[in-house]
Amino acid sequence: MNPPPLSELEPNAVEDASLADAGERVLEWTWRNMPLLTRLREELGRERPLAGRRIGMCLHVEAKTAVLIEALRAGGAELVLTGSPATTDDRVAAALARDPGIRVYARKADTMDDHHAHVRRVLASEPDLLLDNGADLIAATVEAGGGRVVAATEETTSGRHRLLGELAGRVSFPVVVINDSPIKLVFENEQGIGPAVLDGFLRATNSLVAAKTFAVVGFGSCGRSLARTLRALGASVIVVERDPVRALEAAFEGMRVAPVERAAELADVLVTVTGRPGAVTTEVMKHLRDGALLANVGHFATEIDVPGLERLAASRRELKDDVTEYVLEDGRTLYLLARGEMLNLAAASGHQIQVMDLGFALQAHSLRALSLDPDAFTAGYNAVPREIDEAVAEEALGTLSTVER
Repeated sequence: MNPPPLSELEPNAVEDASLADAGERVLEWTWRNMPLLTRLREELGRERPLAGRRIGMCLHVEAKTAVLIEALRAGGAELVLTGSPATTDDRVAAALARDPGIRVYARKADTMDDHHAHVRRVLASEPDLLLDNGADLIAATVEAGGGRVVAATEETTSGRHRLLGELAGRVSFPVVVINDSPIKLVFENEQGIGPAVLDGFLRATNSLVAAKTFAVVGFGSCGRSLARTLRALGASVIVVERDPVRALEAAFEGMRVAPVERAAELADVLVTVTGRPGAVTTEVMKHLRDGALLANVGHFATEIDVPGLERLAASRRELKDDVTEYVLEDGRTLYLLARGEMLNLAAASGHQIQVMDLGFALQAHSLRALSLDPDAFTAGYNAVPREIDEAVAEEALGTLSTVER
């Protein structure tokens, strides 16, 4: 049975010509700073390796993602996509929705309930390839019995945890995990995330970093980048990390290491970067000092128990954009940044354009390989093939003014 025509799927992106025009101006600047995807768009346009493929996508709907989408469109694919709550750029969503080969289900105001409804809409389009971000599409596909899906990619640490945890042995099609590429780990996570989160913090709070105490919960590649960035700007950094090897690494970098309850007592700002739900519970919140700020960088808003915080609060109000004030029953005031969603995207513009050029080049190469020969991969988890890592690295070297050829 053929999938439904895209014309029968009603998008929900904001229909506003002026908004779409603004999105196209943003995209023009982004394209000019993504040379790897620019080259790939031309290459995919000649080869058309995705012709006849429909890609169901769950990825933050913003300018860098749109450049990836346009490259995949050049390769012949149709796309049906959604994003994540609070991280959609409505200008970009409106610009993408002008293409009859793209259906967009995403708005910045989306709630988690909206997100789950959008995931169902994406899967109702009957895609045969998935590009996922947190494994929501993959998990829903598994629960539905697989459908037409022959292969997928997964962008994040959170999705990797799900693939190797709750979904282990249950995924009948290959999934290439972009997160585990050394290119993504080193450049996107370790180089990109710290400055991007700092940007979100400054935009949300307009507050000084120096002489503040930040508790960074999670010292993987993303947490490491954030901790180093904050310390370089004069912050005192406490690391919470349950892996003893990573905790030892943080200690040898001169950072304080403490249990999450003790870190909460000392922190002016507590930031979760774990990739797992439940990193900061209501019990942890009871240890936070009056006036403490809470923020999340992990893919899902569930790293901080926001519903639990709502239950602890005697009152709540939106104090300003991206800052919610909670006055607790015991008189303390806590501030939640960006609704507990990804601070670097919900309050700012996410990773730097050039960093995402690398990561999304990995995505485009991997989707091409999966489309052309899915049987070359095993069911479930797969690393990015080494030849793709090397090809992207070689192409990137050729774009740098600091590299002599």
